[in-house]
Amino acid sequence: MWIFGYGSLIWRPAFPYINKQVADLYGWERRFWQGSTDHRGTPNAPGRVVTLVQASPSSCCRGMAFHISPEHYRSVLNQLDHREQDGYHRLEIELQTPTARIFPALVYLASETNKQWLGPASPESIAEQVIQSRGASGDNTTYVLELDRALTNLDANDKHVTTIAQEVRHRLPEEDRMLAAKSPAKTESK
Repeated sequence: MWIFGYGSLIWRPAFPYINKQVADLYGWERRFWQGSTDHRGTPNAPGRVVTLVQASPSSCCRGMAFHISPEHYRSVLNQLDHREQDGYHRLEIELQTPTARIFPALVYLASETNKQWLGPASPESIAEQVIQSRGASGDNTTYVLELDRALTNLDANDKHVTTIAQEVRHRLPEEDRMLAAKSPAKTESK
């Protein structure tokens, strides 16, 4: 079993896996359209996290695929079901590696029918909401900047994430902006 990570799972999977691999999901795009009232915000001040939205067949969302062992499969799904409980559901998809190998995987995504759906907004509005939000897993700014760094490390070209990250950095106080520019992306070990 493979799990596809396109948001915080890229840099913070926090579950056991056999190996990981860069993978592409065609026909979908990543968007900061999902509210987070548990991890990166609160019910009174929801943060914004990414979900996937259907796009043209040539659109591509690059992320990280994690191979899960059979003995850990059920516990990893239970953990992810809890982690993604704020509006996400599982979907079976097909991923493609940079070498064109295609394989099935599970992905968690949030659709516009869930109660935490925030939908589209201007990059400026999204950045302002991000800067003001903090939840049990930390501030929303860290989520955006870590995702931007992780995607850069994967050679992923995601204009939406880059634009939001630039808007967030622009709104940070000078000293925080310098720290955000210098700190390396966090990596997770197996």
